[in-house]
Amino acid sequence: MTHTPQNSSAGTAYGHSLFVGTTGWSYPSWNDLVYPARRSKNFSELAAISKFFDVVEINSTYYHPQSASASQQWLAQVEANPHFRFTARIWQKLVLEKFSASRTGYSQTDIALAKRGMQPLLEAGRLGVLLTAFPQSFHYINGNRDRLFRLFEAFQEYLLVVEVRHQSWHQPEVLAELNRRGVGFANIDQPQIGQALGFTVVTTGRLAYFRFHGRNQQQWLNKDAGVDERYDYLYSPTELASFVAPIQNALRQAESAYVIFNNHPAGQAVANALQLQFDMTGTKVNVPEKLLRAHPDLVRLRLGANPQQADLF
Repeated sequence: MTHTPQNSSAGTAYGHSLFVGTTGWSYPSWNDLVYPARRSKNFSELAAISKFFDVVEINSTYYHPQSASASQQWLAQVEANPHFRFTARIWQKLVLEKFSASRTGYSQTDIALAKRGMQPLLEAGRLGVLLTAFPQSFHYINGNRDRLFRLFEAFQEYLLVVEVRHQSWHQPEVLAELNRRGVGFANIDQPQIGQALGFTVVTTGRLAYFRFHGRNQQQWLNKDAGVDERYDYLYSPTELASFVAPIQNALRQAESAYVIFNNHPAGQAVANALQLQFDMTGTKVNVPEKLLRAHPDLVRLRLGANPQQADLF
């Protein structure tokens, strides 16, 4: 039997058209903060996070294709939340490999491998979006445009979103083509360095997609910095509040909106996603005790004295 999760606040105000969550769910820095230090034998991080949010973005699929068996296990772990959805990044081999005018840098076998693990999620109605994410070095030129459109064609049976970080892509002809193809445009918040694309509110296709990377300008383009250093950023309540109206506006134009926080170090993505979810819905939620101590601002959205805190895990 399924039941509505204790923190299913997003659907309350938006008819389950708003999905707020994080990139990934398994990070060492979340232990003893988001998740308990001592865990039962059957403890599942994914099941725990699905009690807070209605979506997670699968990050591991960018580094290697996932197996169908892994997807089946994930489906079982989120079964208690009937509104839960996954979004997933497309394998980096398909995104980063270049091709000539006559030959792609990847094979049909590569495409099939990337799709294999997605199929159980798709068939279960749990796969919301496939995300094609490109770095800031990916500029709007003819070769890159063709490369992008070929990727769309290879995955045309999925609901797609593209993330481009260079401002050259933000122009009417690109957005019109995305809209024609039914592909979403990822609205991103990232450090404003060089020709970085600024925060946008664009809806193409059937949905709106937002990704918040943080604003750590000092480390963002530092080649010596690790992933945790680049994404080490906590949005302030004022910064989060500034995103509410744009997301509301996007929801008026789209069937649904996905809001993903990628500032994952030390549980900052969880804290910010909980805060924005509260700002959007006004519904208070349970907060992990250790996370509340690390981020005292979360007290404003805390559900009483967390009488069911022990039940969350």
